[in-house]
Order: sequence, then structure tokens, then C-alpha cells
Amino acid sequence: MRIIYKLLIITILLCFAQGNLWAFGMNYSKISLPEADKQWLYWEQTTPDDTIPDKDKKVKPKKIKEKKRSRKVTFETFQENYDKARDFYNRELFLSAAHLFEELYPLSMGTPIADTILFLFADCYYQNRDYEMAAFHFKEYANRYTGTDRAEKAHFQAIKSIAQLSPNYSLDQQETYYAIEEITLFIQTYPNSQFMQECNELLDLMRNKLAKKEFEILKLYYNTENYKSAQILAANFLKKYSYSEYADDAYAILVKNNFEYAKKSVETKQLERYHACMDEFKNLQINYPDSPFIAEVQKYADEAAIKIEKINKKAVK
Repeated sequence: MRIIYKLLIITILLCFAQGNLWAFGMNYSKISLPEADKQWLYWEQTTPDDTIPDKDKKVKPKKIKEKKRSRKVTFETFQENYDKARDFYNRELFLSAAHLFEELYPLSMGTPIADTILFLFADCYYQNRDYEMAAFHFKEYANRYTGTDRAEKAHFQAIKSIAQLSPNYSLDQQETYYAIEEITLFIQTYPNSQFMQECNELLDLMRNKLAKKEFEILKLYYNTENYKSAQILAANFLKKYSYSEYADDAYAILVKNNFEYAKKSVETKQLERYHACMDEFKNLQINYPDSPFIAEVQKYADEAAIKIEKINKKAVK
């Protein structure tokens, strides 16, 4: 078998040498050769791709990849992006404007345009109702650019943002106390401010919210017959929030509370507590003569007067 292979190979080589391979009429596929040897012969007759002359190859032009332009704001693209940010702001696309102003601001530090960028950046958050971020950046502006024309406006906008963060009266009032502190500071800093009326209105709003919270606790104490605690809380409430819209209502509750407290007390304490009921009714009449609650609690005061008279008569006997 080896002799046959050798003869076959010699014959093929001779045909190549003479350029008459086409004369070699034998069909190698009909020869009973192992599959591996057939494959070898097939490869020998196939011209590899890398043997094709360069001039016969179809060369595909290489695609030149263009570098994508970076969207990051740089000194070179500063003016272009600033104009774009102002355009977004003027079209009320505040979120898009804020993203650009945020990148522009660090590059503008030390330039005349820096304070404008920071102010507009803060206002973007305010207009987009992100009051926490607006308060932070308006405060930053007010502290950093105190000598500019917009410093007062920035501080006031910070106050408005903080006031917006103040929650419902039933929740924790930390932001409300913070708003009151900032409003007080603003009034001290800018006593002749054009925003003074709005500041006072905000201050009343924040204080009334605190008053509402304590007033609801006062009502709870009274309704649950916790008369001693209600009496103490009412007295403190009227000292702190005598200006509030709940003050006359608090007096009315205190009148009813003292009457019920006296009624359920031991005899030795009743006289004192009925007198307390009548005293608070008089305070209500003096401090809030037009209050609708006067008519409501009149009957408690009248009943307390009758009780006092009976106790006094009993004591004489």
C-alpha cells in the first residue's frame, strides 16, 4: 500500500512539473484511499486565499471611525454650553438647564459670570420644585456673593424653599423651626427689605402651624379627660401663641376644662377650680370680645357661678 502511495505522489509531482496536471485523468476520488489522505489531496489542489496576488484581491476600503465629540463641558465649549443652558432656562426646561449649569459653575469660579450661573442653577431647582436643593444653593449664593444685587433675593428664595419643605402640622416640625430661624435672620439682616411683607406672612404661617400642632394636643388632653395636663398645656399655649387663630378657641377649651375639672374634684378643690373657670371666661371676653366661642362657653361660666354660690353658702352654715 505504501508503494502505491509513493507512486501516486511521484506521478502528481511530475504532472505539476510538466504543467500538464490536466492530463492526469485519473479521478482520485475513485481511488480507495483513507479519508485523511483524500482530504490531504483536496487541500493540495486548492489554492489558499493568501496566495492570490494582491492585484487580484478585492480590497475593501477601511472605515475610518470618527471620534465622538465629548458632551462634557470644557473651557473650549463653555460659551456654547452657557448659551444652551440659558436657552433651556428661558424655555422653562429647568432640569436640562440645571444639568448644564452644574457643569458650568466650577469652570466659571472667579469670573464675573459665576454668580449668575449659581443663581440660575438654584432657581432651576426651585422652579422644578426640588426645594431642598434650591434652598441649599440659594443659601450658598447668599453666603458667597453677599455684595451682589441678588444676595437679598437669593436669601429670600432660600427661605421660601425651606418653608415649602415644612410638613403637615401632625408631622415632625424640624423644617418649620428651621424656616422660622431663617426668616428671623433675614429680617435682622435686611430690615428694610422689599420682601418684608412676604417674610412676615411666611413667619405667621410657620408659627400657626406650630400652634395648630399644640392646639390639637390640647384638645386631645381635654377630650380624654386629662384635665390637669390640659390646664397646664393651655396656659403655655396662650403664652406662646396668643396671636394665633386658635387662641380664642384655646380659651374656650380651658373654660370647659376647668369646669369639668372642678366638677370631678374633691370638695376642698372645687371652689378654687370653679373660680379658675370663671377667670378664663373673663379673659376670653377681654382678649377676644368678638369671639364666637363666648356664647358657646357662657353656660359653663354661669354654672360655675351657681356652684360657687352654693359652696359659699354651705361653708357659712
